[in-house]
Formats: sequence, structure tokens, C-alpha cells
Amino acid sequence: MDMCKEILVQTDDLETRVAVLEEGRLAEIYVERSSNDRLVGNIYKGVVRNVLPGMEAAFIDIGMGKNAFLYVEDALACSERQTDNGPKQPRNGVRPSIRDVVKEGQEIIVQITKEAAGTKGARVTTRLSIPGRYLVLMPAVDYIGVSRRINDDQERERLKAAAVQIRPGKMGLIVRTAAEGAEMEELKQDLEGLTKIWQAIKLKATRVSAPALIHKDLELVLRILRDVFSEDVTKVRVNSREVMDRVIEFMDVMGVDVKGKVFLSDTVNLFAQYAVDYEIAQALKRKVWLKSGGYLVIDETEALTVIDVNTGKYTGSTGLADTVFKTNSEAAREIARQLRLRNIGGIIIIDFIDMQNLAHREEIVSILSEELKKDKTKAHVLGITPLGLVEMTRKKARLSLSRVFEKTCPYCEGKGRVPSEETVLIALRKELREKAAVTSAGTLEVTAHPLVAELLTGPSGNGQRNLEMETGKKIVVKPQGHFLSGEYEIRAVYEPSVFD
Repeated sequence: MDMCKEILVQTDDLETRVAVLEEGRLAEIYVERSSNDRLVGNIYKGVVRNVLPGMEAAFIDIGMGKNAFLYVEDALACSERQTDNGPKQPRNGVRPSIRDVVKEGQEIIVQITKEAAGTKGARVTTRLSIPGRYLVLMPAVDYIGVSRRINDDQERERLKAAAVQIRPGKMGLIVRTAAEGAEMEELKQDLEGLTKIWQAIKLKATRVSAPALIHKDLELVLRILRDVFSEDVTKVRVNSREVMDRVIEFMDVMGVDVKGKVFLSDTVNLFAQYAVDYEIAQALKRKVWLKSGGYLVIDETEALTVIDVNTGKYTGSTGLADTVFKTNSEAAREIARQLRLRNIGGIIIIDFIDMQNLAHREEIVSILSEELKKDKTKAHVLGITPLGLVEMTRKKARLSLSRVFEKTCPYCEGKGRVPSEETVLIALRKELREKAAVTSAGTLEVTAHPLVAELLTGPSGNGQRNLEMETGKKIVVKPQGHFLSGEYEIRAVYEPSVFD
């Protein structure tokens, strides 16, 4: 039985959001802001600025301020022929050095495969790919592939044979999941549109000076419809008539019948109506509660993401092993959903509750792998380590949900921890003594967070009186609610002079 999907499109002057609901529950969220357009898929005519043999990579100026990063494996063509925008792969199978592939000052056509994040520039490749409704055209690659999501062997063979028959020259083609059941004429029509795009890219590349953008992928709404829309999508709801008209026009050009599926919402805030805003808020939290009473703790770091599974309030009814297995089973399904929803990529370590039963361990890995098949982003589960940790990877292309909606805290600088009140108190008292020793003022005024101020005053004011006796100064303590816990001020207060 096919899963019921709905697509919600909410747009305003500042951003466009697209939500994919599966069985009424948020599965994926996409955001594109006018100030920060998506770059993955864009094609540039760039200039090689630096070649780094020690890293087997090069920095490419594509006109974005921060240079893009080109690894040697992304600069090699997969065939043994010379291409318009990629080097020749040597026949002996030995991978050449980056210095043999590109030279400083060389102009090169590249495509962004991974967004810039933090201090890292965007990752690019010379193996261009131009996606359509049914096919992906790869001008520099001699390769034919069929989506792994098409399971029927006979259909896979039919589509592969069709791709071999229609591909132009030795260009590569990947048959997308949406092509399952498509007729030859539909595939040809899709390919015709892709080859026209490729010809336009080549023509523009000859007319512009590097660095320059020479091809921009579709806007968010149309891109999602191209990549996500399928027969199991029952409704597309849009909060803008202008966007709805573009959707209908685009799908008509793509040859997709959307009659009775595209609706204009009668509310401006479509996401609030479907509780999508609430789901996004929950997806930005560190702790995720499971229906059983167990919970996940998700920590994203620069190098990897760690997910910890806990039984929480769930105590089970039959025994410890059964309680642990049921919690881990529920957690495995929710983890797969959270990875999609939060768009977490890279290395992922999952600390399931320890299971002694080997069959249970294998079953949990199987459940996780099966749930990840719903995710169109490639993921790979490596298995369980001797310590009982599940290692997996998920392709990182877009920014994660937290990077889109949040920024690093300027106070804790991303640590997630701040000095305790006791630590702040010790530093404050030390500075207070130092200031008292060098000032002629008779009064020192201390303004601090209420909790720190309370510690400084002490029970019944004993702490404050002891400091006054020690320093010989009058000390005035002022709690200030808007101060951060580690923030305080010490000000010398001078008595008015008799001559004033």
C-alpha cells in the first residue's frame, strides 16, 4: 500500500517553506530565503586560485567571496575520454595528483554539490549533473544507472535499455524513481529538455568571463515538485495564488496531471493550520520524547552527530530485555524520521540501550535500515561496534535544520554550557577586593544576575557584611534580571564633596 503524502507550500516576501507530510505527519522541511538562496546544483565558470598537493584539492573562485573546494576525485571524469569540463582518467588506474589535473589560473566549469558551512567553502565537482523529471543528464560521465528505489528487476532492465538507446553520444544518464512505468516517449521528451539546458550552459560558458554563474537550478517550490512529486502525493496546498499558478504551469510542462491535486489555501499561515510550525520547533530541541515514554538526546557537533537512546518513563511489563528491545525499536524508527526532518548529514553515532540478545541487536539494525529507505538522501548503516554503538553515514548536501533556523550562541560560543553562579561569584569577589584596594571611593556598587547577587549577599546578609569588614568599603548589591548569569558590573561610588 502506497504512503499518503501531502505537500504544503507557504511563501512570503522573506522566505519560502515547503513541507512534506507522510500520513499527516511532517517528514521533510525545505526552506529558501531571499537573502540566502540554495546553491547546490548551481553551475559556475570558475578560476583555480590555489592548488594544494598536500590535501589533493584545489580552491576554485566561483565569485562568491569564499572559494569553493575541489577534491581530486571530484575533478576526475569517470570515463577514459577527454571531456569539455573534466580531465582524462589515466588507463593504468592510478589516480593522478591534483597538480596533474588542474593548474593555478585555469578556468574550469564546476557544480556545487555541498553548501558552504561555517568556515568551509562550498564543495564542487566537474562531473556535472542536470536533473529532470525522469532522468539526470551527466554530460561528462560515460555511465548508465537506475534508481535503487526501483525494486522490480524487469522494470530496471527495461529502463536501463531505454536509457542506453536514447542517450546522446557517450553522455551519462541516471533513471530516476519517478520514471518507473514511464513510456519511451516520456523519457525522450525529458531528455530533450535536459540537452537543451546543457547546450545553453555550454554557450553561456563561452560568452562570460570567470568567475560567473552560468546555470541556476529551479526555485525551491518547482525543484521540490520535480524531485518529490509522485503518484502517492494526494494534495499540494499553496498559500499564494501566484505560486499556485506557477506550480500548475510547471507540472503541465513536465507532463504531469495535477488536476484535483493542487489547492489554494484559505489561510495565510498554512503551516500553523497543519501544526508544521510546532513540529519544526520540536525538531530544534535536543530531547525527543517517544510515545512509550522513552526519549532520544540528539547532539550535533562539527565532526559528527551523536544520538543517545534512553528508556525514560517507560518501565515495560514483561522483563528488562523486552523493555529495552521495545524502546530501541521505537527509537530506531524515530531516529530515521529525525534524520530526514532535521536533515542531519555526515557521520552519525547512535547509542542504543545495551542489548545482550544478538538477535535483538540485528533486528534493531534491520529496522533502522528499512526506515531509512523512505529517505531519498543516501544513507549507509555500517552496523554495531563492539561497544554497542551503531555507526552510519548520511549524505550531507543541504544545511541542517538547526543551521537554517539557529545560530551559534554568542555567549557560550556553541558549548551549550555557561559558568555556574558559584564560579561567577568567586571571580566577582576577587575583582571586588582588587578594586577596593585601589579606589578611594567609600562605596562599591555591584550589579549582577539575581542568583549571583543572592550568593554574594549570603544568608541574612552575612556574606555582604563580611566583605565590607574585609575591604573597609560599603558594598551595595543590585540584582538585575536582564543580566546574563556570568555578567556583572562593579562601580566605585564617590560621596558628594562639601565643595560641590
